[in-house]
Amino acid sequence: MAYASINKPGLYFNTKLFTGNGSNGHAITGVGFQPDWVWLKNRSGATAHVLVDVLRGQNKVLNSNNSGAETTTNANKDFRSFDSDGFTVDTNENFGSTNTNGANIASWCWKANGTGSANTDGSVNSTVSVNTTAGFSICSFTQASSGPITIGHGLGVAPDMIIGKSRGNTSNWQIFHKSLGTGKFIQLNTDGAVQTVSNFWGTVDTSIFTIGSNQIEANQPSVYYCFVEKKGYSKFSQYIGNENTNGTFVYTGFKPAWVMIKRTNSGNHWTIYDNKRLGYNNDNKVLYANESASEEELEIDLLSNGFKCRNTDNKVNGSGNPYIYMAFAEEPLVANVSGSIPATAR
Repeated sequence: MAYASINKPGLYFNTKLFTGNGSNGHAITGVGFQPDWVWLKNRSGATAHVLVDVLRGQNKVLNSNNSGAETTTNANKDFRSFDSDGFTVDTNENFGSTNTNGANIASWCWKANGTGSANTDGSVNSTVSVNTTAGFSICSFTQASSGPITIGHGLGVAPDMIIGKSRGNTSNWQIFHKSLGTGKFIQLNTDGAVQTVSNFWGTVDTSIFTIGSNQIEANQPSVYYCFVEKKGYSKFSQYIGNENTNGTFVYTGFKPAWVMIKRTNSGNHWTIYDNKRLGYNNDNKVLYANESASEEELEIDLLSNGFKCRNTDNKVNGSGNPYIYMAFAEEPLVANVSGSIPATAR
C-alpha cells in the first residue's frame, strides 16, 4: 500500500468560492492558511483571470488568458492583501474577477513560504518562496541577458511542471511538463498544441531549471511557478482519451480537489475543475485557463482515487488523443502508516 506524504492537503491548497460585493476591504476567509499564490476567476462573467503572488506583491496582476504584461493596480483596487486565513479584495478597477458586485468568484490558493529568500544556485540570482513539503516554489528574477540562463528553484528535487512568464512585456506563458520533456513546450494563454523547439527548456534538475534565449527577454522581470509531485497530494502526468461517456479513468492516488487538463496534439482549451463548484459525480463545471469566458458544463467525475471523463468532448476525452494534467488533492487515498484511513468514495 502506498501511503501519502501529506496527510492534510487543505493546509497547502484550497478552493474558496465567494460572492463579490464591489466594496473595499472584502475579506475572504476560510482558506485554512495564508496563501502565497492566489488565482481568481469570475464564474458568472467573461472577465480575465487574475493571478497574484507574494513575491510580485498584491498589486501586481498577471492574466492566464492573455500574453499581456503585468498590471500594477492602484491602492484600494482589485486585490489588497494576503491574510492569515485567506485574502482581501477591494473595489474592482481593472479586473472583474476580483470583487464585482454580485459575481460568483472562484479562488484557488496555494501555500509556498512567504516572501522568500535569495537563491544563487543559477546563473541568475533569484528570490524564491519554497515549500518543500508541498513541492511548490515561486521564483522571481530579472535576467540581464537574453539567455540561455539557469534559475534556482529551491525544491531539492527536479520539478515535474513549471509555469512561467515574463512580467514586463507582452509574451506568452510557457509551460514545462515532465510528460513532454525538455525539448517541448506548451503555452497556458493559448489553446495551441505542444511545440518542439530545440533548447527551449534546457536542463531541469534538483537545483535549477534552464530557459533558452527564445523564451526570455533581457532586463525583463519574470516569475516561474515550480511543482514537484507529492504522493497523495499532487500529480503531474498524462493520459489517452477514448471518446466514451464511460471515459478514461485517470488514477491519481487521491480524491482530487482541483484538476487542470490540456490536450497536447491539437488546439483545445485548458480545462479547470474543482471540488467546490457543484462538486462531484458528473455535476461539476469547467473554467478555461486560456479564456475569459464564464463557466460552462463539461463534466468529469472526481472520484476517491482519481478522475474519470464523462463526455466525448475533444477538450478532455478525444479518441486516442494525448492529454497532460496537473491535480491537487482534497484528501489522500490512504492517509498515513499509523492511521491509514481510505478516502470516502464518491
